[in-house]
Amino acid sequence: MSSTEQSSPALKEIFNAERFAHIASELRAVYPAFDHQAFLAMACDGLEPLSVMQRMAHTAECLHAVLGLDYEQSLEVLRRLAPRLNSGFVSMFLAHYVARYGSHAFELSMDALQHFTRFGSSEFAVRHFLQSDFERTLALMHDWSLDPNEHVRRLASEGSRPRLPWSFRLEQVQADPRLAAKIIDNLKADSSLYVRKSVANHLNDITKDHPDWVLDTLEGWSLEDPRTAWIARHALRSLIKQGNQRALTLIGAGGKPEVEIHQLTVEPAVIALGQRISLSFELQSTADAEQRLVVDYAIEYVKASGATSAKVFKLKGLTLPARNRQTLSRAQHVRDMTTRKHYPGTHAVHIMVNGERLASTAFEITS
Repeated sequence: MSSTEQSSPALKEIFNAERFAHIASELRAVYPAFDHQAFLAMACDGLEPLSVMQRMAHTAECLHAVLGLDYEQSLEVLRRLAPRLNSGFVSMFLAHYVARYGSHAFELSMDALQHFTRFGSSEFAVRHFLQSDFERTLALMHDWSLDPNEHVRRLASEGSRPRLPWSFRLEQVQADPRLAAKIIDNLKADSSLYVRKSVANHLNDITKDHPDWVLDTLEGWSLEDPRTAWIARHALRSLIKQGNQRALTLIGAGGKPEVEIHQLTVEPAVIALGQRISLSFELQSTADAEQRLVVDYAIEYVKASGATSAKVFKLKGLTLPARNRQTLSRAQHVRDMTTRKHYPGTHAVHIMVNGERLASTAFEITS
């Protein structure tokens, strides 16, 4: 679970007293015997310190305690409830219910996850079944990757990601990406952007541990299909930021850039925490032919120790005509986040084209 998830009050408030009242009301509509008052009292008790994922689990646990039905009966009620809920994210507590209480009934639970993912993704819940019965669950997910419904196909890819945010890592897939390769292959030209984003994120996860495997895989794909090419570009984003030449070559930007950087500025040059900076420069081609270029920028963030750590940001991919010039710019808010704290000092900014650092400047953060 990420630090962002743990500390974001705006997100965790998606599970609040008003939402619980909605859930209780809709449950009574599909199951009149439901004790909505008992559920509301239990669900709202001790809620404040809980993170969003903890609140999701809390909702399922309170529901289980109040329903008082066996597992199969509970699923029948929850199936009727699912289309009535007013938030896809909130609906994910239904899948969590399956993960929490359905480990004893594999086939019934898998069928429920396949159903509930249409309303709110079952990506977190299915990982518990992968953890306890990997081969059996993964085999079923192979079938899901061929399902007519895009939500089910996405679940096959997203649920088997080795490094899914807000969840534990799948150590088997992290160690051997070939285990889920059949799923990826089935979805490599999927008609749904929703699915393609998941496939790209799955492959990008793998680049953290097995970059050559991903590069070998993508080099074996036909990138003439624009849907497959889209997946490849987004799957390689981390390697592209690192200047990996094989990754750059795969997206047509592997050549040495014949360009010059002019009029590079960061304004204002001195800022206080919370202000914005504006980065601007001119990219000038020195070549006699058009070039495919990937332009990124890196900021050397000052750490508490005074040392620096670079973070690369994607700026633009473009085809630059011969001897042409183009002005590029980007505004960025410099503020503390759960994943990054800023410290006073000089922050270098580097312009990178096809992985090569071509120009630098800096800005100052005051104390």
